[in-house]
Amino acid sequence: MQDWLKMSAAALGRAIGAGKVDPVDLAESYLDAAASHPMSQRIYARLTPERATGEAKAASLRAKAGQRRSALDGVPISWKDLFDTAGVATEAGSALLKDRIPRADAEVLRAATALGTVCLGKTHMSELAFSGLGYNPVTQTSPCINDPEAVSGGSSSGAAASVAFGLAPLAIGSDTGGSVRVPSVWNDLVGLKTTSGRISLQGVVPLVKSFDTVGPLARTIEDAALALGVLEGRAGPDLRGASLQGAHFAVLETLALDEVEAQPLAAFESAIAHLEKAGANITRIEAPELLEAISQAGPLFPGEAYGIWRDVIEGDPDVMFAQVLGRFRAGADFSAPDFVAAWEVLHKLRAIWNARIAGFDAVLTPSCAIMPPSIADLAADEAYYVERNLKALRNTRIGNLMGSCALTLPTGTPSCGIMLTALPLHEERLLRLGAAAEAALA
Repeated sequence: MQDWLKMSAAALGRAIGAGKVDPVDLAESYLDAAASHPMSQRIYARLTPERATGEAKAASLRAKAGQRRSALDGVPISWKDLFDTAGVATEAGSALLKDRIPRADAEVLRAATALGTVCLGKTHMSELAFSGLGYNPVTQTSPCINDPEAVSGGSSSGAAASVAFGLAPLAIGSDTGGSVRVPSVWNDLVGLKTTSGRISLQGVVPLVKSFDTVGPLARTIEDAALALGVLEGRAGPDLRGASLQGAHFAVLETLALDEVEAQPLAAFESAIAHLEKAGANITRIEAPELLEAISQAGPLFPGEAYGIWRDVIEGDPDVMFAQVLGRFRAGADFSAPDFVAAWEVLHKLRAIWNARIAGFDAVLTPSCAIMPPSIADLAADEAYYVERNLKALRNTRIGNLMGSCALTLPTGTPSCGIMLTALPLHEERLLRLGAAAEAALA
């Protein structure tokens, strides 16, 4: 039974279909593990045992009747605490939303539940999702699987930790500037950043609606593909026959390779060598438009975030973590014309970027330029926190700014990943490439 805590979501689904695993026993195994784990209070904001047990019982009956609704029917999933859950608190890591209890599930949770997934509970996160580090002194700071005294990455911090520590086989998070991918990297997981607008945000506590996306944190590419399917209420992409033979990748040298720490850089270059050995063609490119795009981030991210949250924040600002409060309030420095002008510039830069990468299957970068910093160091030095946060999100934010989809894979070096970024709405192709890359890196 303990092996269940190490199995992929897809493997658990197959075992349920074969009658080897009962969904009720599986749910209870994960609930017991989460309740008893010494790190559980730092990972789960709250478990949902009554819901999980009820959903698992229904999945068990369907399995016995040969009426499973999806490959993940009966498989438990953890949900970041910004997805609304009917009758259960959804607080987005902030005292501003304490005891906020939605009446209905988020649309993506409804879709996944309709296809038989089991809701284990809600995971901790950076306050209101506005940090790439996962440090949250307001609620809890989730641990990194490779160093429990380091942050797990944010803002989907508990989501990553729940999978990495064996307390969920699959997690759902959100990504506005890297919030699925950074914690996936630091916890040796697969993370998928979907195209903005592809997956519903209804019932998802917003940060920056223009950039917010929903995506899975998973043990394997197959799990990520199946998760994409259930989030959209359908079957996942077909990964059979995936190959790197003839694939054409661009290694992005602009910005993405600047000041990358030694371990992530070495892991990235080693991963590229493995991809080439598996048949991929590699071209190194510059993309100067990215430098201008990054310069537009000020009005676009804090500007919109503060516009959404200003009245709530200023009603009780003292309950917020000062660093997050400061990031929101920075939005007040930009006017409406600044915001509109930044979007006009970004639309033009996106067109240049999309034309530049159109001839490639994906663009390769180190997923994150730094290793996970220690919680104590972040707590002790405000300037260090700001510097590490910006550096953690630098490479991932490229995909958000340019409207791309992106996928991070473990490289085999702890807390170091390789990221594949592709044109908007190319998730299916990206996941097939990811499956082939996963095999090459194994």
